[in-house]
Amino acid sequence: MLTMNEMLNLNWKKVNGLIPVIAQDFFSNEILMHGYMNKKAILETFNSKRLTFFSRTKNRLWTKGEQSKNYLNVVDIIEDCDKDALLALVNPVGNTCHLNRKSCFKKAKKNVSFISKLEKIIENRKKKKCSQSYTYSLYKQGIDRISQKVGEEAVELVIASMCKNKKDIISESSDLFYHLLVLLHYQNLKFSDVISTLKKRNS
Repeated sequence: MLTMNEMLNLNWKKVNGLIPVIAQDFFSNEILMHGYMNKKAILETFNSKRLTFFSRTKNRLWTKGEQSKNYLNVVDIIEDCDKDALLALVNPVGNTCHLNRKSCFKKAKKNVSFISKLEKIIENRKKKKCSQSYTYSLYKQGIDRISQKVGEEAVELVIASMCKNKKDIISESSDLFYHLLVLLHYQNLKFSDVISTLKKRNS
């Protein structure tokens, strides 16, 4: 997050007191929306940890989600090299766009974004009872069955690898990854928790 000194050192004169801000999903990297901040909006964001803009149409501070409750919880705010634009890394609550879409921008095909979407589908299956859902049936059977499936898929991946069958390797890797996500969500964990650990190990 920007410090107070960094905030004061932004090029406020160049942008006439309003800094353009891009909000980006911290996990999926998907661009969510664009807005503007003045100094008061940045201060409010610091205090609330929720992304707050200056609305030019309303002529006041505006916290994203103040009515819909679809807040953008701030992880970090980064300045660009010219100190006249900001990138806000956020954890979104619900959809960001007022048209009830995740992003205000047209959807782009991104692999990491798909993982985020898949996790939401899995979490939804976990919460909503559906007898026709394979995912829900796993949750209903409990951690022993889920762990068993992860083990089975891991063994099948090993066999495919030893046979050097690339098509089967991809297929079994997909099965293993899916069941791993199910296991993580059963334990109220996310794939981002795994990524955070990998980042620490690489530092």
